[in-house]
Amino acid sequence: MAIPKVMGIETEFGISGPGMADFNPVLSSSMLINSYAGTLRKIRWDYEQESPLRDARGFEPVQERQPVEEDLGLANVILPNGARYYVDHAHPEYSTPECATPRSLVVHDKAGERILERSLEAVQVMLPPGQRLSIYKNNTDGKGNSYGTHENYLVDRKTPFSRIVRDLTPFFVTRQIFTGAGKVGAESSREGGKSVSYQLSQRTDFFEAEVGLETTLKRPIINTRDEPHADPEKYRRLHCIVGDANLCEVATFLKVGTTALILKMIEDELLPDLSLEHPVQALHEISWDVSCRQTVRLRDGRRVRALELQWEYFDQVKKFVKEVDDSPENAEVLEWWERVLTGIEEDPLSLYRELDWVAKHRLLEGYRQRDGLAWRDPKMRLIDLQYHDVRRDRGLYHRLAATGKVERLTTDEEISAAIMAPPEETRAYFRGRCITRFPGSIAAASWDSIIFDTGREALQRVPTREPLRGSKEHVEELLEASETAAELVDALQR
Repeated sequence: MAIPKVMGIETEFGISGPGMADFNPVLSSSMLINSYAGTLRKIRWDYEQESPLRDARGFEPVQERQPVEEDLGLANVILPNGARYYVDHAHPEYSTPECATPRSLVVHDKAGERILERSLEAVQVMLPPGQRLSIYKNNTDGKGNSYGTHENYLVDRKTPFSRIVRDLTPFFVTRQIFTGAGKVGAESSREGGKSVSYQLSQRTDFFEAEVGLETTLKRPIINTRDEPHADPEKYRRLHCIVGDANLCEVATFLKVGTTALILKMIEDELLPDLSLEHPVQALHEISWDVSCRQTVRLRDGRRVRALELQWEYFDQVKKFVKEVDDSPENAEVLEWWERVLTGIEEDPLSLYRELDWVAKHRLLEGYRQRDGLAWRDPKMRLIDLQYHDVRRDRGLYHRLAATGKVERLTTDEEISAAIMAPPEETRAYFRGRCITRFPGSIAAASWDSIIFDTGREALQRVPTREPLRGSKEHVEELLEASETAAELVDALQR
């Protein structure tokens, strides 16, 4: 039986400093995070268990230790909702807490947007007159640079990685017909790329390999980083780097919900071989076609549309859910998946309420027709960018949401609550509640441990290597009964 799919999303946000002659994205990102974090800055991130160079194919390059954010004095904090908020390269990054359902992950991904918006408000009062920062939830600066949105899924260690590569690659290549965030133009040097007016995905132009460890160059469709942040004997963490940063809640819900179900079927060896002949080429060609009619070649010689492959996956998953994994959460994923695939079959551009690439295309086409703009007009790229602004009074997506023009799966009240409250079904509950109750007694934390400073001679590490342990059900009574961190540690040891 497949294991439960604990999930998370890491988002690197675009940052710019209009009117700032000496704009430094690294320092500005750190200032943004520190202005929001306050005293939580005292709790450091624990790097001891991290090994980003370990490869799922069975090797780990020998390199000298690279400096981490802590060495460089950059912001890196753990929030009361169990999330991580830090500087990654030259971007502020928000990593959601671990979630047990797609809907919970949508709520916490949205909470990240609100946290970035609040951070902007906090940092603005510190800037000189005439200076400001802008933050965008997107994946490209339009100048050949891309920054990631990475999904993470808990996977059974016993599942051969080769099977994950075989079965997940065609799914990732084709799911962009509903997960793409949309983009004006192309940033690919490949033949045909320069003629693209608008495409489905912001990320596909930057992918050059089928499988690999890299995340910032020669990006692969399947990333091989083997850093489980959990018991390494039982689990691996599938680190998915091929997705876009979504604002539409239906798109995010389907992105993680369908992928989680596909991974369960991979673990149970239930999927047919749908391997593509040229996955990277297919990834680009599908993105470049907003009609969703582009065909790609399978290794068995057939030419099929991305939609046809997605229908094949849907039919396989529908049978799996009925026979093996029937639940209200899975039923909701199937309902939205079928609804969206049917809409793409009839008219892809009809899904402007559900999908980012369609909602943005509709906006751009409206401006283009009104002002007589060509797709290559610089104003079109500005409108594209403004769709992703995290400020609710400025971002074009948020204006659509405020006027009821996009589908919502969550409420503003749920999102506001998730800014401070961790998910209740995973270990994030224990981490977040400890941060809230005992901030002065926590020296460091990471995904799979918390290090307490209770005033005793030695620091005490509490491991959290089981992602579904430490939930509200497991630890709420224990937390409520502990007046101090020392009492909590003693109770855990007993």
